Amino acid sequence: MIKSELITKIAERTRLSKVDADRVVTTVFDEITRSLAAGNRVELRGFGVLSVRSRRARQGRNPKTGAAVNVAAKRVPFFKAGKSVNDALNHKG
Repeated sequence: MIKSELITKIAERTRLSKVDADRVVTTVFDEITRSLAAGNRVELRGFGVLSVRSRRARQGRNPKTGAAVNVAAKRVPFFKAGKSVNDALNHKG
């Protein structure tokens, strides 16, 4: 599913216009992004938890040439699915 499909589904299931549904989705995504950028964790009960993990600097390889490449340390998003999501994926509910 892409963002526009999510907006359409929200507009269909509520009495919101597509413009208002777009504002809602954009606001939610922006707030999640801001919270993660600040180093906070985002818990969506029944869905899962988004957090930030740090990866240390390492030496990688260019897959085309095989040359060594330094990969800088960075922070990456991490998602842990909630029980209901896991159950839905494994047909337990």
